[in-house]
Amino acid sequence: MPHRVAVLALDGVLPLDLGIPARVFNEACEPDGTRLYSVTTCSLGGRPVRTHEDYRIVVEHDESALETADTVVLATQEPGAHLLATGELPRDVAAALDRIGPRTRIVSLCTSAFLLAAAGLLDGERATTHWALCDALAQLFPQVEVDPDVLFVDNGRILTSAGGAAGIDLCLHLVRRDHGAAIASAAARRCVVAPWREGGQAQFIEHPVPHDTDRSTLATRQWALDRLADPITLDDMARHSHMSARTFTRRFRSEVGSSPLKWLAQQRIAHARLLLESTALPVARIATACGFGDPVALRKHFYANLGMSPLAYRRAHNAPEPLGAR
Repeated sequence: MPHRVAVLALDGVLPLDLGIPARVFNEACEPDGTRLYSVTTCSLGGRPVRTHEDYRIVVEHDESALETADTVVLATQEPGAHLLATGELPRDVAAALDRIGPRTRIVSLCTSAFLLAAAGLLDGERATTHWALCDALAQLFPQVEVDPDVLFVDNGRILTSAGGAAGIDLCLHLVRRDHGAAIASAAARRCVVAPWREGGQAQFIEHPVPHDTDRSTLATRQWALDRLADPITLDDMARHSHMSARTFTRRFRSEVGSSPLKWLAQQRIAHARLLLESTALPVARIATACGFGDPVALRKHFYANLGMSPLAYRRAHNAPEPLGAR
């Protein structure tokens, strides 16, 4: 049975963001073409929805769809004056969110994080929203740990994404989490988007344009990706870019939204996940191929980032049996 996704559209919804969940999830298929998700769009009372643009959208389902969904997505809606002034949800929206089951996964796109925060679903949790409104979210809801630098935050049951196309990143992340990197990558190819974007939304925040705009870290990032199995230091990357380590780090953070070594560790983890899902290589071989050196270091990074061991991750994704296991 396909995983049921209900997308809630409220008045003021951004049309582009409203279409993201269906566009991504409907492209997640088994090798024989069977869809792994079914997507339903609903509104309060099943009424037509006034969008952020100059038209309305007819919606076929009402908020009762939230009761049977496995995942609920709150499509992007900019917070209204009442919510910004009081931190409280409109009564009809609060009643709709109350219909969501206690085990249902809940996702907010962009500024719909304000709705989750007002509902108390982000209390004590880390979350993100569009970088331009991160300060407003943190001030209105001090009980929420707001991270302005990332494209999305996964707290397990509750997930939040940054602005605009970051909703694509989050939906692909859910496909990857549910069904593995191969199916998520295939869905990304059909949507003609990157299966995984480097860095966070810090790279999209407005910064003064540097005078030497021809000096970028892009070539060095590709150089590092081609050598993940090798020991690579910050000095190695800076030397390749013909910059000092300090200048390279500053330029890297500006372009990617992360430190060079943190980014490198993320790329190694992503490669290890792909190898665990798609090959029968032993964990020791994978650790070496991804530049972790030994299985102990690989396990440490997996526990820190994914909360499980490499073997548990492989079992969870129905990967090929490791070589030598038979």
